[in-house]
Amino acid sequence: FQMDTTPESYLDLFPLDAIVYLTPDSENGKYIDPNKVYVLGGLVDESIHKELTLRRAREQRLQTARLPIREYMVRSVSTRNYHSETLAINQVFDVLSTYYETRSWPAALKAGVSSGKGYVLPDAVK
Repeated sequence: FQMDTTPESYLDLFPLDAIVYLTPDSENGKYIDPNKVYVLGGLVDESIHKELTLRRAREQRLQTARLPIREYMVRSVSTRNYHSETLAINQVFDVLSTYYETRSWPAALKAGVSSGKGYVLPDAVK
């Protein structure tokens, strides 16, 4: 597991076919490839702009992926009726680093997706 920070663009550092742009709007939500470079925090904003990161990735001709929240979690019953797959950078990092350590999506999602997002693991509903 390696993480570096640099002022250089990821587009200048890696071949386009090696870059995967993480966006909650991607249809690809199942697999992590250790041979790819994942872009976290492609957009840092306080509001959610639907499909903005997906459009940006497509403009840059990049592969996209999302965390498999839909595949492993269920919507929780909430008086607010709020459900969001958009996570903060630190939450995405927690999910990915836990997945790297455990190779378990349920464990990784439990570590990084707060209950305030409106999703829980199925065994938490019982």
